[in-house]
Amino acid sequence: MGRRPTRAADPAISPDPTPFREARRAQTEISFENQSLLGALFGQFDANLVQVENRLGVFIHARGDRIMIEGPEDAVARARDTLTTMYDRLAMGQDLDAGAIESLIAMSNEPTLEGIISGEREEPPIMIRTRRKTIVPRSATQITYMRSLVRDDIIFALGPAGTGKTYIAVAQAVSQLISGSVQRLILSRPAVEAGEKLGFLPGDMKDKVDPYLRPLYDALNDCMPPEQVERRIASGEIEIAPIAFMRGRTLADAFVILDEAQNTTKEQMKMFLTRFGQNSRMVVCGDPRQIDIPGGERMSGLADAVSKLEGIEGFGTIRFTAADVVRHPIVGRIVEAYEGPDA
Repeated sequence: MGRRPTRAADPAISPDPTPFREARRAQTEISFENQSLLGALFGQFDANLVQVENRLGVFIHARGDRIMIEGPEDAVARARDTLTTMYDRLAMGQDLDAGAIESLIAMSNEPTLEGIISGEREEPPIMIRTRRKTIVPRSATQITYMRSLVRDDIIFALGPAGTGKTYIAVAQAVSQLISGSVQRLILSRPAVEAGEKLGFLPGDMKDKVDPYLRPLYDALNDCMPPEQVERRIASGEIEIAPIAFMRGRTLADAFVILDEAQNTTKEQMKMFLTRFGQNSRMVVCGDPRQIDIPGGERMSGLADAVSKLEGIEGFGTIRFTAADVVRHPIVGRIVEAYEGPDA
């Protein structure tokens, strides 16, 4: 397979070896039936194995279809579960990149990792299938979120950027639109400036507003071929519009997503939630710590709605933290730094 890279010596990446010398040592061996998947499992120059080694402080030795893991007892168990789940994902035809591996390593400390993808579970695997990709959970909170998306009528998804709040909601919406369980997909955002002014942007009102809705277009294009997105927008099956365009409507047979909801006023949020119609689902996404409207949390429609509606039947509330960030690991560190005691 080529020369294997050396393990990282950077203490910011490699675990502190001192507690490992004191920890109880263990050794385990696992094997995999489908040898054609081993190249993707190990990665180029065994990079995937090295990533698991560096993050968990274990030694992994591969020979044929067998992998020997050695190290502290708890770390060996986590490495075994991580590698097994990596293999299960590949066996189901799913992609495996550094970000997915990082998420599986993080989840290996959670009791929810076992069987997330494994076909041996009695319950069906937790995933969302779209035309372009299959989305699987990358954190324990995402598992809870995906379950809420198929169970609750209105879901509040709260937390920092990079946790998958909007992306997973769009994927679920696309999945239901494709299956025919809803007839429309409606995506909305408040057009609130974060330091810039709409008036300085060129073009007409649509040109001024579209940049604020760009993240929604990006998520759609990730789940559906762009030509299908354009065709469904032209036909009205998919609608992307500022929240002001929701007034006076009843949104029936629709999957409705409100993004950046922390920037709605109390009046806007009440107006939006009361648009709910028959055979619909609403997802309200926002970061309560990133409010750009005057008055901050005191005037935020998101904070007000959660305080009034949390716990009522039909409503689900999912709270993400910096530990759930699934972008580059440094994004999680940035979020933690800005949410620390000195923030």
